[in-house]
Amino acid sequence: MVRERRRFGNAVLLGLAALCGLAAWMYELVSSGSTSGLVVAVSLLALGGVGILVLVWLLFLNGLRMVRKEGRSPTNMLSLMGALCIVAVVALVVTAAVLRTPVMIGVGVAALGLTCYISFLFLSFVVYAFLYGRLRIRRKADFVVVLGSGLIGGSTVPPLLASRLLRAQEVHALLSKRGGAPVLITSGGQGPDEDVPESHAMADFLTERGFPADLIEREDRSTTTEENLRFSKAIMEKSDPGYRCVVVTNNYHAFRAALTARRLGVRGQVVGSTTAAYFWPNATIREFAAVLVAYKRTNIAMCLLFVLGGVLAWAAR
Repeated sequence: MVRERRRFGNAVLLGLAALCGLAAWMYELVSSGSTSGLVVAVSLLALGGVGILVLVWLLFLNGLRMVRKEGRSPTNMLSLMGALCIVAVVALVVTAAVLRTPVMIGVGVAALGLTCYISFLFLSFVVYAFLYGRLRIRRKADFVVVLGSGLIGGSTVPPLLASRLLRAQEVHALLSKRGGAPVLITSGGQGPDEDVPESHAMADFLTERGFPADLIEREDRSTTTEENLRFSKAIMEKSDPGYRCVVVTNNYHAFRAALTARRLGVRGQVVGSTTAAYFWPNATIREFAAVLVAYKRTNIAMCLLFVLGGVLAWAAR
């Protein structure tokens, strides 16, 4: 992490360290032979079971709220689908344990292994993303880049994007106190249903609130996060090959944006703005799914190993 904050491997190593520490603690409690140690170990296992039930309930409620507020699109139902998947896996494992047929045992082993693997990666992602989002901006920067996120009615900045712009103003003010006046880049092209490029609407939003227009640079070609960063990088390198920057997006998106920035060679830290509480779980699941796809070869290989484990369990019966 000292060498490079923007690595998914950091999240995995943090998760492994926590998992090994917990396993060692549980082993000490059980092997100590004391009644209190055994009680604590059983209590921890029971707490884990209760935690799963609470998680399912909260995901289910969040899924219903997302559907009511944002509509029934597949991306708005991720938390609801997550709750249903957890229930399905638990039901499958219980059924396998009761029936104990070779096929059910093989399927149960594979499903449990896949679930544990995905759950471990998800928890590691969430915890490290939370920590990454709270790292201090330690260096001076020459640019502040704000990532676009779509407009309402073709020209109006929505609350989600407004939170990014307001956070960018705060970051700019902080950096200005350290000396210099960073250029603020609003990054976002024009979608098919938009009257103006996002970057223009973002710049107008800032100037209407007193931000100096001469410190704003507009990047108006991008349509994705990767293009936001790539095209903004070209602007920064043209102005100053040795630039440093701070990229601003929403908190749920900050870590994935940081992973993308590292891959593209963007020199800078990513910070996040606040997001409505009801929107955060669903958005976090979406970001995690995107990270899994980004590392698809490794994840496919791991998933095939768990499937192979299920096949071996079936064959052993």
